[in-house]
Amino acid sequence: MSSEQPLYRIQFINNGKNYQLFVRELIQSAMFGFIEIGDFVFYSHSTVLVDPSEEKLKTEFEGVTRSYIPLHAVIRIDVVTEKGSARISELGDNVTVLPYFPGKSPRT
Repeated sequence: MSSEQPLYRIQFINNGKNYQLFVRELIQSAMFGFIEIGDFVFYSHSTVLVDPSEEKLKTEFEGVTRSYIPLHAVIRIDVVTEKGSARISELGDNVTVLPYFPGKSPRT
């Protein structure tokens, strides 16, 4: 097994969008109901092609050393072997944002 820190891919909901980030540090926060992420990893492209979604994330998290994500916003956490492209995407209709009120549309 490698002595290198594991690489985590975390997906969470923020402002009605699906964020996917790659981080090296992921722990349960001392603040109840949050996870703490840090050491952000962004894909460094060797070509001239630029991904606008990843550039937006780089700008948004520039200067951020730690971020606290509410547990109810987390969709999925994976340990991965290769880093990929961080991205922001629209939520599909199959994801319900809390709070959920049965019988009512969550988007109205």
